[in-house]
Amino acid sequence: MLFDKLTKELEGEVIFGEGNPDITSLVYDSRKIEPGCIFVCIKGANFDGHDAAKEAFEKGACAIVVEHEVDITPGDIPGGTPIIYKTPDTRLALALLSAAWFDHPASSLKVIGITGTKGKTTTTYMIKSILENAGIPTGLIGTIEAIIGDKRIPALNTTPESYVIQEYFAMMRDEGLKAVVMEVSSQGLMLKRTEGFIFDIGIFTNLEEDHIGPNEHSSFDDYVYCKSLLFKQCRLGLVNTDDPLWERVLKDHTCDVLTYGFSEKADYRACDVSYTNDAGVLGVKYNVEGRRNITARVSIPGDFTVYNSLCAIAVCDRFNVSDDDILSALLSAKVKGRIEPLDVPGNYSLMIDYAHNAMSLKSLITSLRHYDIKRLVVLFGCGGNRSKTRRFEMGEIAGNMADFTIITSDNPRNEDPMDIINDIETGMKKTNGLYIKIPDRKEAIRYAMKEALDGDVIILAGKGHEDYQEICGVKHHMDERELVADIIREEGM
Repeated sequence: MLFDKLTKELEGEVIFGEGNPDITSLVYDSRKIEPGCIFVCIKGANFDGHDAAKEAFEKGACAIVVEHEVDITPGDIPGGTPIIYKTPDTRLALALLSAAWFDHPASSLKVIGITGTKGKTTTTYMIKSILENAGIPTGLIGTIEAIIGDKRIPALNTTPESYVIQEYFAMMRDEGLKAVVMEVSSQGLMLKRTEGFIFDIGIFTNLEEDHIGPNEHSSFDDYVYCKSLLFKQCRLGLVNTDDPLWERVLKDHTCDVLTYGFSEKADYRACDVSYTNDAGVLGVKYNVEGRRNITARVSIPGDFTVYNSLCAIAVCDRFNVSDDDILSALLSAKVKGRIEPLDVPGNYSLMIDYAHNAMSLKSLITSLRHYDIKRLVVLFGCGGNRSKTRRFEMGEIAGNMADFTIITSDNPRNEDPMDIINDIETGMKKTNGLYIKIPDRKEAIRYAMKEALDGDVIILAGKGHEDYQEICGVKHHMDERELVADIIREEGM
């Protein structure tokens, strides 16, 4: 693609070089620089691409895009007249360049984006399930994976880099998909990964203090602000009005707005909720009123399931999906690592869930208390190099709400696992809750299974869909499903 066409939508100017070279690739990772490319200098957490500007030209780049001056002289540039293009924000530039590079694929898709502290993953799968049940081929981009037709690509980030998003959109367009539903993280919005296109529908699920720390958001206000950015780049906003912060999230919005929740003022209202138990399969049943009037059943337990499925119903109502298609899809909806039941010997239930912060753990336990449970056992840890406040809060919630807690390791990253466990214990000691500390996660699960009583529900919280444990920067394979199977075999259960 010619340089002038590629940079047409950018704000900026050429500060060195001339001409209109034919660009052969768009690169933002210095390790992938190749002859004929345009290299976008992005400042990351550990490396500033501007430091590789000279290297880019040495390797044959036709042009580089910068947001500040780089230490290059004409003598540093071998042969020809490579171009230096200066723009106010190279992250925004990468998003716009990526959209142009793939010929604006979002214009061929109905794009649905979901932001919020929890509920994003389950809701994306529910929406995809309903739309596809109605004959609308739909892609997905999220925490677990990207799904493009029959192809599944494991995720590295909840919201990928803008180039990857546009690449996925292009693959979906070429595959003949008509819609895509994606999780939109606050960091993804902050880093402008979702610029370069307009969402047809932007969704807000809920908000609580999370992702606050040196490697994430500087403050809760910043977290709220970044979430609000979605509603400045979508045509329709769909928000949960039961969340006390929904108006702050909509501040200065530029979209039309519809609402969902239990509130009588919501456009899509849930009422008459009942908690079902069909041969050990926990679920919910409720009526939808307002702009849609149906009775919904979902084979996933909890109040949050009502919110997630109600949101999915509201979205699919905009696609004129029939009642039958909605109801049949919800009955079969399942998500890996979200209240995922495992088969175990004995008369107790074992579930895996991604609850990894205070809000999600509290919601999970509260929801399960609606069911006839003899004893609720919660096993969890907390991630290293993250806010200590989360650890204290999760320990206190588990101590106050669970019948028994097993504190173990999660992803310690570069911290000592026992330091993290002791932080969780600090919160636990504010309560009268019963608990035990077992650092090795497999041994912690073994203890939970061997000590299980008839009628217990055991929740393995925090890992969810993850199949690894990150220790000192290395991801070691660890899948809780495999651990449970190993324990059953080893113990002869």
